[in-house]
Amino acid sequence: MARLTLSDDSVQLRFTTTEKILGLVKDQDFPRSAVQSARVEQDGLHATQGVRAPGLGVPGYRKVGTWRGKGRSLVSVRRHEPAVVVELSGQRVDRLVVGVDGDASALAAALSGTA
Repeated sequence: MARLTLSDDSVQLRFTTTEKILGLVKDQDFPRSAVQSARVEQDGLHATQGVRAPGLGVPGYRKVGTWRGKGRSLVSVRRHEPAVVVELSGQRVDRLVVGVDGDASALAAALSGTA
């Protein structure tokens, strides 16, 4: 599963090798200053909006790749798994939707600067 990690000045999104191949995505780094907001979505599949372009979507189970709708999203989510939704500004990507195995609320708070 993809991982979001934080440093003092950046947010790193790291995909697994399988996700990179199937979702046609690559690892990304974003400045912390680009983060506008972060929230938790209890089922990450519902937070993904738009159409797959390119990526892998297994209906009702898994989404990984790029989704385009109102902006461009990088996505890696599974059914019934919480996801952190990160809104970005000034980047090629407008939103990150990433499933989280650990404490999604703590990660969202850290991204928002409220932790």
